[in-house]
Amino acid sequence: MSRDFIITKEHRRFTEFANAVRKERTIGICHGDAGVGKTQSARRYARWDTLEPFITEWGPRDAADAEHYAAAHRARTLFFTPPVLAKPAQLLHDIDRIQGRLGHCIDEHLRAIGKVTGPVMRHDPRRWVELLIIDEAERLSATALEILRDRHDREHIAIILIGMPGIDQRFRHYPQLYSRLGFSHRYRNLGRDELLFVLTRHWKRLGRTLDPEDFTDAQAIAAIERITRGNFRLLERLFPQIARVLKINELETITDDVIEAAASTLVIGT
Repeated sequence: MSRDFIITKEHRRFTEFANAVRKERTIGICHGDAGVGKTQSARRYARWDTLEPFITEWGPRDAADAEHYAAAHRARTLFFTPPVLAKPAQLLHDIDRIQGRLGHCIDEHLRAIGKVTGPVMRHDPRRWVELLIIDEAERLSATALEILRDRHDREHIAIILIGMPGIDQRFRHYPQLYSRLGFSHRYRNLGRDELLFVLTRHWKRLGRTLDPEDFTDAQAIAAIERITRGNFRLLERLFPQIARVLKINELETITDDVIEAAASTLVIGT
């Protein structure tokens, strides 16, 4: 995912939002429709595609681990998706375990560059983690939210809760949490200019060049815009099907008919 990640204006806006939450050590909410790119942006910000496999496996140390330590140091961010119906005690245990491992990676990097000296066990390595991003925050129970609020108060760790539209209204029912919210960010669908930018990349991956001034390409753009409404996930699902239709029918040009045929194989919500 990291290699093919497309940096859009919405991702840059999310990065600015996350930086602000992290700097102010506050709690922020990121909300938006399903598939607009919230999770991908959060994982990118936390460098989680690099760090998650390393932290999950957590085997014997190796000299090559230095690149993971450096990535953890640059991010200082934990990305976590709670399981469905997770018990608060298990939620706390899982976050503690991952935060401890991530903090250990940061600590190792700081020792390697001489910023930290002394016994390894003198300080809790979890303190190096500055931001906790919780995806699918709708899954959190009232008790789980209170646990996170308490952790924010005690450890001064910044927290971002990611969810669907309306999640900010749900948090109004928890005054102690809601009073600590510092920022709210709405993650929007791709705009027209961004859609053209993304489509240009997809055309290139298929070995073709997109020209919005060409009538056939303009029709194709209009069809994609109508079908996806700028939804990033839907775009990512659509193009493998477009490639498949082109290959099966031995076609060279991406037309609106090709796009309609590709879209017919997908389940597209309203």
